[in-house]
This record gives sequence, C-alpha cells and structure tokens, in this order.
Amino acid sequence: MSQNKTIQFEHLGLIDYKEAWDYQDKLFTGILDRKARNRTAAPEEQETTPNYLLFCSHPHVYTLGKSGHESNLLINEEGLKAKGATFYKINRGGDITYHGPGQIVGYPILDLDNFFTDIHKYLRFLEEAIILTLADYGIEAGRIPGLTGVWLDHVEQKNPRKICAMGVKCSRWVTMHGFAFNINTDLDYFNNIVPCGITDKQVTSLAKELGRELPMAEVEGKLLGHLATLFEASITKD
Repeated sequence: MSQNKTIQFEHLGLIDYKEAWDYQDKLFTGILDRKARNRTAAPEEQETTPNYLLFCSHPHVYTLGKSGHESNLLINEEGLKAKGATFYKINRGGDITYHGPGQIVGYPILDLDNFFTDIHKYLRFLEEAIILTLADYGIEAGRIPGLTGVWLDHVEQKNPRKICAMGVKCSRWVTMHGFAFNINTDLDYFNNIVPCGITDKQVTSLAKELGRELPMAEVEGKLLGHLATLFEASITKD
C-alpha cells in the first residue's frame, strides 16, 4: 500500500482543552481502526490512512503528563479558579505545562507509516520546524541535551529559556498531542507551575524576545511551511 503524504490541516481557533482533546482522540482512534482493518483485508481492499494537523489555542489550562508530578502545580483549586484556569492529567509524555491564548498549540495526528517509523526523528522534525520559524524572525534557537522542546540560549546557557514545550503520544506509529509554541503568551501563568518539572530555567515568548506582539496567522503560516518541507508533505486546508 502506498504512503499518503497529504496532511489535512484544520484550525480550531480558541477551543476548550477537553473539547480539542476529544476531537484529536476521535481522529487518532479512526486512524488506528483503519490500520487494524487493513491488517486483515485483502491487498486490493486496503485503504490508505489519513493524516491530520490541528492548530488551536486554549483558555488558560495546566496539563500534567504521565511522567509528571502533581507537586509541580503550585496553586490549589481555589487558586485555579482565581486565575480562570483548569487542570487536566493526560496521557502524553512529559511533565506539567501551561496552555493559553497567544500560543500556537499544534496537534499532529499522523500515521508515521506514511512518513518514517522513527519517533525520535519525528520529535526532532517538530523541534526543527519551530527552530526554523524562529530563525525567520532573526532568533537563534535550538535543543538542550536531555531536555525536550525548543530553547533560546541553548549553547552557552547563561540564561536558557524555553519557547516551545512538547509532549507526544504514539501508538502503532500513530501520533497525537504535540507542541505549545509561545507567541503572544501571558507568561505570568507559568509562575504557578514548575514548567516541565525544570526549576532552574525560564520560559519566554516570541513577543517578549522581539518586544512586540506578532500576527498569529503570519507565524502559523511560516510554521506550516516548514512542517510541510520537513515531512515532504502536502498540507491541505478545507
């Protein structure tokens, strides 16, 4: 069966975290179900699997991955209510992170059998797309060994700051969850957590680094272009 290198893109806008989670889980389960049917179907009856990419932002929310520690959430239920925020434990890798308005939250729901079956390469490609997008704005970013996500001052590490958090799930080479890229984000919300369980490093945003707010659609367009190039994919919009 031939590989399907088309990715269906959908922008969900500002959407409740649980609503977006349920939607990506529906798409994720649909791909897994099709793969399961293909395993028992005759070659001529097998169907190619779809790929999806969702962009959105969420109302203020803290999410804790499977390997995280709830103690990294520094406020109680009353504090969450005061901040207008919610809290979810979820089935991705990684520790605690924050999502809110002014972020590009990306959920690639891909069948990696359509591209390459290498989860480390997949994560590096997501990081590289962010790094290339930042380079478009004259910002040098990269990786810090042993830490996930995309960082500024990643070489000398005099003041290393995370600009994009990542946490993914992969089952039978189908991915879900993804990344949160800080663009015009209110960074005060990160003061209520130990971001990703890391105590000695800061969090930043594109707006903070450049000293101005950015048009979200402009940044999203650059990021989509880099993802399409890296994955050698055609990204289609409905």
